[in-house]
Parts: sequence; C-alpha cells; structure tokens
Amino acid sequence: MKPINLKEKHALFSKQWHPHQIATVDDMQVILAKIQGEFVWHAHENEDELFQVLKGTLYMKFRDRTEEVKEGEIIVVPKGVEHCPSTKDGEEVQLLLFEKQNTAHTGDVAHELTQNHYPKI
Repeated sequence: MKPINLKEKHALFSKQWHPHQIATVDDMQVILAKIQGEFVWHAHENEDELFQVLKGTLYMKFRDRTEEVKEGEIIVVPKGVEHCPSTKDGEEVQLLLFEKQNTAHTGDVAHELTQNHYPKI
C-alpha cells in the first residue's frame, strides 16, 4: 500500500509491445506498456480492456473505424470486439492498461509479438 510512480516504472523498461504488471486489484491487473507502430488484430472473447494514454496518441483501430485516443484519455474495448492498437509517425506511446489477470495478450491469435508472461515491476 504505497504510491506507484508511473514515470519511474515506465523508465524501468524499453521494450515495446511487452506489457509489465505494476499492480493487481482483485482479479484485475494494472499494466504499463510502450508501443510503436501497429500491433496485431485480435479480440478477447471474455474480457474487456481499458487503455489509458499516459504519453502520446493511440490510434485504436476497429473494423469499421479508428478512434484517436489522446494523452490523458481512456478507451474501453468491450469483450469480443476485434481491435488493433497503433501509433503514427514513429511515435512511442506510453499506456496504462486495466484488464483481468487471465487475459491473453493477443486473444486467440498467435503472433511474434504475443507475450505469455508480463514481468512484475
């Protein structure tokens, strides 16, 4: 039960598309990530995901549109909705995510970017 400094935690890693767990809340996990470029189209059949942009601009692609999520904003992707997080112009974006602990990184999609373990920092 101590404050967690998000800037300090983000400074502990540099690898993009590799989430790091910073806390748990009941069966949920709080994750930090750095992203750049385009991720993988995927869905989580049984879990919602909350993305908060801490730095930069996230472009959350859906099959019918793209939502621009700016610094200080959040977006919730409901369970079962296919999505693809991305950034533009080489910008690195820093995120905080809130999701169930059993949420698979890329849902049922196996990809070279898929992570099966989130380090705790």
